[in-house]
Amino acid sequence: MTSSRLILLVLIAIAASVFYYFDLGHYLTLETLKAQQSTIESYRANHPKLAVAIYMLGYIAVTGLSLPGAAILTLAGGAIFGVFWGTLIVSFASSIGATLAFLAARFLLRESVQTKFSARLKAIDEGVKKEGGFYLFTLRLVPIFPFFMINLLMGLTNMRVGVFYLVSQIGMLAGTAVYVNAGTELAKIDSLAGILSPSLLGAFVLLGLFPLIAKKIVSLIGARKMLKKWQKPKKFDTNIVAIGAGAGGLVTSYIASAVKAKVTLIEKHKMGGDCLNTGCVPSKALIKTAKLLSMTKRSKEFGIKELSAEFEFSDVMQRIQGVVADVAPHDSVERYTELGVDVVIGEAKIISPWEVEVKTDEGVKIISTRSIVIAAGARPFVPPIPGLDKIDYLTSDNVWDLRDKPKRMLVLGGGPIGCELAQSFNRLGVEVTQIEMLPRLMIREDEDVSKLVTAKFIKEGIKVRLEHTAKEFIVENGEKILLAEHKGEQVRIAFDEVLLAIGRVANTTGYGLEEMGVKLSERRTIEINAFQETNFPNIYACGDVSGPYQFTHTAAHQAWYAAVNALFGTFKKFKTDYSIIPWATFTDPEVARVGLNEQEAKAQGIAYEISLYGIDDLDRAIADGEAHGFVKILTVPNKDKILGVTIVGEHSGDLIAEFVLAMKHNLGLNKILGTIHIYPTMAEANKYAAGIWKKNHQPKKLLAWVAKYHAWMRG
Repeated sequence: MTSSRLILLVLIAIAASVFYYFDLGHYLTLETLKAQQSTIESYRANHPKLAVAIYMLGYIAVTGLSLPGAAILTLAGGAIFGVFWGTLIVSFASSIGATLAFLAARFLLRESVQTKFSARLKAIDEGVKKEGGFYLFTLRLVPIFPFFMINLLMGLTNMRVGVFYLVSQIGMLAGTAVYVNAGTELAKIDSLAGILSPSLLGAFVLLGLFPLIAKKIVSLIGARKMLKKWQKPKKFDTNIVAIGAGAGGLVTSYIASAVKAKVTLIEKHKMGGDCLNTGCVPSKALIKTAKLLSMTKRSKEFGIKELSAEFEFSDVMQRIQGVVADVAPHDSVERYTELGVDVVIGEAKIISPWEVEVKTDEGVKIISTRSIVIAAGARPFVPPIPGLDKIDYLTSDNVWDLRDKPKRMLVLGGGPIGCELAQSFNRLGVEVTQIEMLPRLMIREDEDVSKLVTAKFIKEGIKVRLEHTAKEFIVENGEKILLAEHKGEQVRIAFDEVLLAIGRVANTTGYGLEEMGVKLSERRTIEINAFQETNFPNIYACGDVSGPYQFTHTAAHQAWYAAVNALFGTFKKFKTDYSIIPWATFTDPEVARVGLNEQEAKAQGIAYEISLYGIDDLDRAIADGEAHGFVKILTVPNKDKILGVTIVGEHSGDLIAEFVLAMKHNLGLNKILGTIHIYPTMAEANKYAAGIWKKNHQPKKLLAWVAKYHAWMRG
């Protein structure tokens, strides 16, 4: 705890101690107020301004310190100042005091609460950011909720101070007016309980529920208003239409067919989407071949004097298509037809909330459906760099069509896709120059991760150009040249092929979203709520087209929620769970992560401890010639609760699974340490990393006594 927090805590403790030690609470009772009413009124008459100041300071102190007595003070406000002025004074005093309590809770407790419950608090903060003011207003309208608890709990969220004050000022007005009005007839009050009769309490509850009910009614009216321009069919051809046969559409179809719903899956290009045809599968096939070639150059490390490989670039690229063809049956029309899915190859367009028009080779047909799930995916982002339109550029979509090996390849982008492809083509004998405008590669990962990957790239011969911004492409004497800016100076980089790998953009045009009025987010993805719903209650979206993650496994994860909510949302809807999302970048060394890394923890102000195990110490890694990398675990200070894990090294994408499971089911490092891991395997790195944590948290005093005990036993 910082000194400023400690000082504030001591001051609050002293104030509370004084209040209880001197029994100041007895002044804040109904009996005392009645007995002293005439004296107080006389003082107010002789010193009106000072009376208001003293009253407000006392009220602010009581509410700011969350002490009992606010209700009596509110009655006193009515008795002393009357209905109008009493309500006005109490309204400001109570709101200021509540805000001070709110700020104190935030200053003293938020950091520790965030450290312990970061995942849950993140979800709460997201909800507060969207509708926190609305729900605070609802709570303020109902006096049966202890206001001091609301003050403290809201202080633990990310609600803005101005919002809290303003909503409190307005929301507490009704309850304040009731108490102040009662205070004007103080002699008739026998107890505080008598002020709020059952009927009045019921009225307050209804008042508090009114905003919620009103919001629901407005939502329903808005939905009906939005839908009324279209004629809803009396019968439907199918329960769900899924647009796009990538991971999101395939899983949606699979779930729907598994629960015996009728589902139509529409794909305009290739079954399997980007992952099968241009993403995960072909890139991993390329990486495997490139890895094999890189091993031949390391033959002496393994006791082999010389090892070489002859290959044709075109054969390597053709093999990739063979791998895609081998995997394709998993996502094929035939397989999903057998599962009971009606697969349509054609171009879809949403023409109403319940109708999708499909253009096929056989003509145009309209499919009526109760729900629609959009899983249209994303495409490579092509930046508006001058001159780019005058050259043939490559993206992750068409790079797989290469058959002639380029001599020099320029890779634009230092993210996962750019890094994977840059290293792979370099290992195939292409002279690769990688351009990144930021200070390091893989900017989302920690700096030590970037350093390891960059060092390996440079060692293998990749020309890594950091802090270079692409400005223009030109062609001089038949040679392609990139003009880049580096620290204010122009740099000329010649190349034969350029690969654009600087991100992906959601496919949100060309299939009716604009005409329908489906809302898009600031990131130009389809805007969805926590249930994967768009602004149309029966149209859902999942995967890259909606975000927030662009991974095949998250698309499949979202699709489960989209399908289940679309089919059973009338009875129960499920919020998509983003609490534990793992991912990997398949460079050499591999990088895998789940949860927070250091830079994210620092940015969010989350306290953490690090347990770092170097894989260069692992027996299996040494035997395999892969003794590099590390396992880095972030935990809650002084606890074995895992906040996040980063693994760099051989097969890290596989090793991370143990930590994904542990975080998902709230298993700490002690559980991992107590689990048998086969020797010798790379998976032992996880156990040894947990052992580092245990070593750093040895009970030193207990061990000192144990040492004395053993010495005594030896005589």
